[in-house]
Amino acid sequence: MGMSELRLGTSSWIAEGWVGSFYPDGCKTQDFLPFYASRFDAVEVDSTFYRIPTPQTVKQWKERTPEGFLFAAKVPQVITHQKVLIDAEGDLKNFLSVINLLGDRLGPLLLQFPYMNKQKFRSLGFFLERLEPFLEQLSKNYQWAVEVRNKGWLSEKLYAVLRRYRVALALVDHVWMPRPRELFDTGDPVTADFSYIRWLGDRKGIEEQTKVWDKVIIDRTEELREWVRIMRQLQQRGLRIFAFMNNHFAGFAPASVDLFRELWDQNQPASKRTFRPHRSDNLEFSF
Repeated sequence: MGMSELRLGTSSWIAEGWVGSFYPDGCKTQDFLPFYASRFDAVEVDSTFYRIPTPQTVKQWKERTPEGFLFAAKVPQVITHQKVLIDAEGDLKNFLSVINLLGDRLGPLLLQFPYMNKQKFRSLGFFLERLEPFLEQLSKNYQWAVEVRNKGWLSEKLYAVLRRYRVALALVDHVWMPRPRELFDTGDPVTADFSYIRWLGDRKGIEEQTKVWDKVIIDRTEELREWVRIMRQLQQRGLRIFAFMNNHFAGFAPASVDLFRELWDQNQPASKRTFRPHRSDNLEFSF
């Protein structure tokens, strides 16, 4: 299998402080997305976590981006946080009917779960009893990813269930989750034919320093070097990789993606560089 596709972007294309630092001064809201898509070939849509967008909004997203651009989208929190997968089929159907309007721009869909305390689920086993029937009825026409924030749940017990349904485990860089190299000590967290990476950082810690996301305030070079090593291994396994940067990671997500690109491209031949948006054929994958 040849080398795989790498998609890089940020978690949302709108943030306090981006006009004048990422977007040109005076840039209008409706021009944000076309400008963003000239710099990155994917984005994670954070707003869908809070509510299902209108059909008109989703159509505009598609119209304002070039062919080959991809939107990853968070599944609404009513499914993952409020109902925690119980009687949520209608909500999921409503979400998919709207997000489908992206057509060939639609990338992976993320089920982001909160930290689950003992009152919610006494153990991973109880969570999996809830999760597995839900995964079983998910349409295979989409790429699904699952994020859990209970580090004690990261084990082959979880990975085996995700692997059975070819659902990716979201690999997160988060203050209370294991470092990527430690994650691979828990088993093999590769559970699908693609990998979904989220650079989240320490939201509480960084918001004590700033809430305007116009400059890098934490040096994350070493953390990103570690990710480069891990992601090279994923790429060698033929996985497509989607990776999204949050402002909370270092203060200014676009600059952090640029730093990652720089580290990734060191000693790379020009033909392999990631700076230009690109497409690749679908990769076959066998477990």
